[in-house]
Amino acid sequence: MVVTISNKLESQEAGNNFTYDRIAEVKAFDDTKLGVKGLLDSGVTKIPRIFHHSKLDLNGTSKSDSNFSVPSIDLKDIDINSSLRVEVVGKIQRACKKWGFFRVINHGIPVEVLDDMICGIRRFHEQDGEVKKMFYSRDNNKKVRYFSNVNPFKSQAANWRDTLSFFLSPDPPNPDEMPAVCRDVVMEYSKQIRALGFKIFELFSEALGLNPSYLNELDSANGQFILCHYYPACPEPKLTLGTSKHTDGDFMTILLQDQIGGLQVLHENQWIDVHPVHGSLVVNIGDFLQLITNGMFSSVYHRVLARHIGPRISIASFFVNVSPNGSSKAVGPIKALLSKENPPIYRDTTVKDVMTHYFDEKSFDGSTSLKTFML
Repeated sequence: MVVTISNKLESQEAGNNFTYDRIAEVKAFDDTKLGVKGLLDSGVTKIPRIFHHSKLDLNGTSKSDSNFSVPSIDLKDIDINSSLRVEVVGKIQRACKKWGFFRVINHGIPVEVLDDMICGIRRFHEQDGEVKKMFYSRDNNKKVRYFSNVNPFKSQAANWRDTLSFFLSPDPPNPDEMPAVCRDVVMEYSKQIRALGFKIFELFSEALGLNPSYLNELDSANGQFILCHYYPACPEPKLTLGTSKHTDGDFMTILLQDQIGGLQVLHENQWIDVHPVHGSLVVNIGDFLQLITNGMFSSVYHRVLARHIGPRISIASFFVNVSPNGSSKAVGPIKALLSKENPPIYRDTTVKDVMTHYFDEKSFDGSTSLKTFML
């Protein structure tokens, strides 16, 4: 089936009378249940047309100027040194307003756990295809599933990546539901990332001038799911993306990436490389945090380039409660942040409404879902 997809593409490019049927090609790809890695393993030298991105601008910058480098924030000793904590809160406030992204070092999670997590996810994606197929699903209600692209049938172009996902809280999966090759490290990593998430939410609350516990007490933010991405080497990286331009539909994301690189953030209308730093984690603001801070914190566009080299491994931990109870909670600009000089720019809504728009109405076109909720 994978070879058939490749043959169709090659036939079309040779000028034969072949009518391109995108839906059929997506279905053929999805039915293999082997993802992008399956395509690469089949020996393709040209990527199928479903992965072609039109008007793709791959120009970016990796300027050494500090004005064009994602801020790096050291969390060492902030729980025992009040002056250091005040300094860090100020740095986080500036990073959230100006960049929407920052890197954290000395965050408290042992580097061995980070490295083991990357290795565990790589083991899953590189194991025998017949074993992976048992986890392949497009059922969003499954707490553990493997898939390629969120919805390739709806998106304008597929991305060159495969994903293993875990919905971990507030209702975690049974350990027996998790792949044996990475079960233990996923459980350990998710526990430590959740604790770090609570710490960062405290710092966010302080940066907003609120009680440190404010954001952690929001039930709608009390959720965690993890997307474990595998980006194989791409034969034609100038035709596609690893991840399309998007903002995150959550409160906050904590990202672990390996040393391959490819992540870019849109800053001052320029794509800036977020270079990997071993042992660090990348934090970015999601749409809900922009909404409830009334725009004080910025949820910004980012993307991942496809590369000739690979695979690239990244693990994104999202904080938002999508359970029935959490998603029905009202969210809106925090009243304590509003004033005559700072009136609300977003209307009150629910997590469910924003997420529904994010996945159903947004049509994966690269636009932000928050425009719909502006007053």
